[in-house]
Amino acid sequence: MMDVSKMNGVKVITANSYTLGEVEGANVDTNSWKMTHVKIGLSDEATRELGYSKPLLGSVKICLPVDSIAGYGDVMTLKKSIMELKGSDECKAKR
Repeated sequence: MMDVSKMNGVKVITANSYTLGEVEGANVDTNSWKMTHVKIGLSDEATRELGYSKPLLGSVKICLPVDSIAGYGDVMTLKKSIMELKGSDECKAKR
């Protein structure tokens, strides 16, 4: 079993070796207790490349489905390139 908290801070790399940012959490379906999405805090460069506006504090976070992960070890590698990630859903804080 993997401790999800140990994923936080792991660098995320796209399929074309672009450094996207770092893992900043995960979403879990409480009905099945399975992780559904990974929250990625985008680097400033990735924020610009993907067309998001950088907030005054913090970073833009996108939520990617776990099936877009190609591998996980010292870094998390995605199955998609930076261009394929354009239009990804931004994670919103739930109230």
